Amino acid sequence: MTGWRLDWPRAGGEPVGTGRIRVDPGDFGVTENLGWSPDGEGEHLLIQLEKSGDNTDWVARGLARLCGCPAAAVGYAGRKDRHAVTRQWFSLPCPPGRADDVLQAVSAQWRVLSVDRHSRKLRTGELAGNRFRIRVRDLEADSAALAARWQALANNGCPNYFGRQRFGRNGANLEAAAQLDPQRLKRPRERARSGMLLSAVRSWLFNEWLAGRLAAGDWRQQREGDPETSPSGPMFGDDSCGAEGALAEAELAFAGQYPEFMALLRATHMRPARRSLALKPLDCALEQEGDSAVFDFFLPAGGFATVVLTEILDLEDGSRTP
Repeated sequence: MTGWRLDWPRAGGEPVGTGRIRVDPGDFGVTENLGWSPDGEGEHLLIQLEKSGDNTDWVARGLARLCGCPAAAVGYAGRKDRHAVTRQWFSLPCPPGRADDVLQAVSAQWRVLSVDRHSRKLRTGELAGNRFRIRVRDLEADSAALAARWQALANNGCPNYFGRQRFGRNGANLEAAAQLDPQRLKRPRERARSGMLLSAVRSWLFNEWLAGRLAAGDWRQQREGDPETSPSGPMFGDDSCGAEGALAEAELAFAGQYPEFMALLRATHMRPARRSLALKPLDCALEQEGDSAVFDFFLPAGGFATVVLTEILDLEDGSRTP
C-alpha cells in the first residue's frame, strides 16, 4: 500500500489562518515535568539538561560515553525533537565518587539545569507531561478569530492524533514498515531494530480509527466495551485491541483492512494498549505580537503540540524546509 494519509480531519472545522513554526530552534520550547520527586539517593544521577540541535538518542549516547557506561544504561522519559530548545531529564549510573568529574564533562557540552540522585533508571513514559512555548511566525489570521478558536480548543480539547513526525518525511517510516518481512521480525534483534517502524504502524492505525470516530460524531463518547474511564482507541497488538464486545469487533474489523500491518504485529506478539481519543491542553495562554503569536500550554505525556496547533492553523514546519 502507498499514498499514506498524513493529514486527518479537524474537530473544529477549517483553520483560521496560516503560519510557520520552528523557523528558529528557540521558537519551539519544551520543558519536561516528571510529576514526581527524585529519591535523593541511589546509584543513578538524575540530570535535567537544556539542549538544542541534538536529538534524545544522540544525547543519551553522548552521556554514556562521558559516564563510561553502555548506552542502554542511560534512561530518559521521552524523545524530543532536535529542532527545539528542550529541557529534558536523563538518568545515568554513576557512583557518588565519580559524580563531580562526570558532571563537569557533561556541563562542557550541555547546560545542566538540575542534578539529583535516584535509586533507579528513568523509564520511557515516566513523566506527567510537557510544557510548551511555541512561536508561530509569518502569521496570517484574524486576531479575534484566532483568540476565539484557541479558547474553544482550551475548553473542549481536540482529537489526540499522533503527530506527523512519527511517520517520517512523506510517510517514509510507513513505507519502510510495509517492506518488512514478518518472518524476520520473529528474531529478537530484528524486532528491536524495527521498533520505530512498528510504532509508526500502530500510530497510523490509531489515527485512522480516530478519524473514523470523528466522522461518526462520537469521538467524545464512551462506547460499551471500552476498558478506559474516558473514550479511548486501539493501539493494536497481536490480533487484539484491548476492548471487548461489539467495540472490539468493530476495531478488529477495521484493522482487518490492513492485513500487511497486522501481520507485522502478529509476528512480534505485540501487546495491545489503549490511547485517549481526546487531547486537552491545560493552563493555556496566547500572546499575539504583530505577525507572530506565542502559544503556551501543558500537555499530558504522549500528546503532540503540533497536533494541538494544527487544529486551528495551517502550519509550515521551518525545520523541514529544504
